Amino acid sequence: MNRNLALRILLLLALIALVGYLFIHFDLYLFFKDKNKLISFIQTSRYDELAFIALQIVQVVVAVIPGEISGFIGGYLYGPLLGTIYSTIGLTLGSWLAFMLARFFGEPLLEKVVKKEVFEKFDHFMEHKGLLVSFLLFLIPGFPKDYLCYIMGVSRIPALTFIVISTIGRFFGTMMLSVSGNMAREEHYAMLAVIAVAAAVVSFLAW
Repeated sequence: MNRNLALRILLLLALIALVGYLFIHFDLYLFFKDKNKLISFIQTSRYDELAFIALQIVQVVVAVIPGEISGFIGGYLYGPLLGTIYSTIGLTLGSWLAFMLARFFGEPLLEKVVKKEVFEKFDHFMEHKGLLVSFLLFLIPGFPKDYLCYIMGVSRIPALTFIVISTIGRFFGTMMLSVSGNMAREEHYAMLAVIAVAAAVVSFLAW
């Protein structure tokens, strides 16, 4: 085992351990039970920013958790700017972690995380369209981007290229979710409805 590979494995294990600790320490399992209770907990936590970033990491790795909800919460709690920044940090780390897990454990892990029909559909895109389509998929509102992180992990795409694609591709959607969460907090429901309808239309046309 070369030195770079050993360093990557140690970094991966350290990140997994850190996320696991934060998930347990901040009681983020409450997300599965009561979202309002989780929001209240994050608001009153001394390290609420870390708790929220950990939540974003976990919702990527545990791909069944809807990221739209956590992104919305970020905007509601921290406003459009900080909500976008904290979400981007968590999503970038979570995307990288999912990507590296798939890269190390390969298709046996992928079969447990991603449904066969979903994998076959994405794999076709990856084989015939490559990086451009991967980037465009990250741009689509409501698209299951977390599964895409795992699928790209078993491809030949370099990790650094993946991080750039996923971070830039997620950014606009992350920003819009943060703006929407802030609008809900300030009770600008008309504008919130306009954004929701626009996102639904874009998602429908893209699919």
